[in-house]
This record gives sequence, C-alpha cells and structure tokens, in this order.
Amino acid sequence: MSIIIPPDGAAMLKDAIAKVAQPSRRAFLQRSLTLGGLSLLTGCSLDSQESVEQALMSVSRFNDRAQGLLFDPNRLAPTYPDSMITRPFPFNAYYEEDEVRHVDGEAWRLELSGLIADRKPWTLRQLQAMPQQSQITRHICVEGWSAIGKWGGVPFSVFLRRIGADLSAKYVGFKCADDYFTSIDMATALHPQTLMALTYDGQPLPPRYGFPMKLRMPTKLGYKNPKHVQAIFVTNTYSGGYWEDQGYNWFGGS
Repeated sequence: MSIIIPPDGAAMLKDAIAKVAQPSRRAFLQRSLTLGGLSLLTGCSLDSQESVEQALMSVSRFNDRAQGLLFDPNRLAPTYPDSMITRPFPFNAYYEEDEVRHVDGEAWRLELSGLIADRKPWTLRQLQAMPQQSQITRHICVEGWSAIGKWGGVPFSVFLRRIGADLSAKYVGFKCADDYFTSIDMATALHPQTLMALTYDGQPLPPRYGFPMKLRMPTKLGYKNPKHVQAIFVTNTYSGGYWEDQGYNWFGGS
C-alpha cells in the first residue's frame, strides 16, 4: 500500500506533522510512526485533510486501547520525600491564572449520578470527615514539564464503594466548576493512589489548584486530573472530555 500525495502534498505533510506533534498524539505517534507507517497501519490513503485526521484519530484510539490493556491497577507511581516538592508548584489550566474560578466551599455540593446506589450530594465537610491519605507524587504535563507536589484527601476507591458505585462499569466522568470535563476508566478510578484531593502541602486546597476538590491521579497525565470537581457520574457510555474531544488521547496514562 502506498501513500497518495495530493498536489498540495507539501502543505498537507507539514500540517500532518504539526498534528502528530500535538500533545494528544505525541506519546504514541511521534515516537513510533512515520506518515507511511500511519497509512499502512490504518489502511487510509493520506490524500486529504480529512483522511489525515481520520488516520490520526484511528491510531489515537488504538493507543487508548493498548494503554488500557497494559495498565496495571496494582502498580504504584513513584513517591518522593518532602525535600523534593516543587516550590512553587506550577499553575496549569486551559485558561490564565487570573481567570481561576473561586468556589464557595460552604455552598458547594458534589453531585452524583449514573450507576450509583446512593446519589445524595456530598458537602465538603462530609468529605473532610472521611479517612484521609497523603501522597507526594509527580505531575507530568503533556507540554513537557513535570513537578512534584504533596496532595491529601480521600482515596477515590473508598468513596466509590461508600456511595455504592457500580465498580463493573466502564467509565467515571467529571464535570467541573470551571467548565472543564473529563472521564477515566474504572481501573484507574480504583487505583490505590487515585485521590479526591482536598489539601495541598498540608493546607486546604488553594483555588489555583482546584478548590474545593480535584481528582489527583499520578498514573495519568496532567490534563486527566480535573480541578474544581462539582459532579461525578458512573456510566458504561463513553463521554470523552474537554481535550479528548479535541484529539488528545483519552486514556492519558503517564
């Protein structure tokens, strides 16, 4: 099978390479495929912008499935001593820091829906009253930087069992006060280091890091860790995410 080069092939090639370089594709495509390999793997002729995008998306979905199969729910991400904490820990979001959402912690309620037995909303005080854990783990960003931070909160697996979530379901989704949204696989949701983070470095979670609650997953890339979480749902229906719907890999393993 050969690649069909259109009359404006040089421009298309440049654009395709730019797409491969996007964080969403970089982890799998840039390291392992040429455009020729992309054509062979997907069976697509790269003769239009649409076909290039379809080929990239096909490989991205293949990457998601492969990462899911390789994920070990019992393997822990590395942890670090206090002396290695990055200070200050960087701010990161799809907006600038002066646009950080300020949520009223007293009025905040965590809404629950989907395949959950007990869907009563939770207050911040109720979450704070649950058993807490802390971890010092590395946040890895698709933009090429990383930072080590100290997070404390409720093990997500404990919370899911407490509310009677269907642990055989495929997905857990999140909606946030800053209009962000994402979803993860159930195996990651139940991972022992997946945390409903309520504190950072021993203090209440600052707004810039996601007050009143963010989901902290050291086994996932940064964009999979939603901040200002205000709703959780359990489902068997794929629901994508803010960046995932724009082409980022859905699994997003680090």
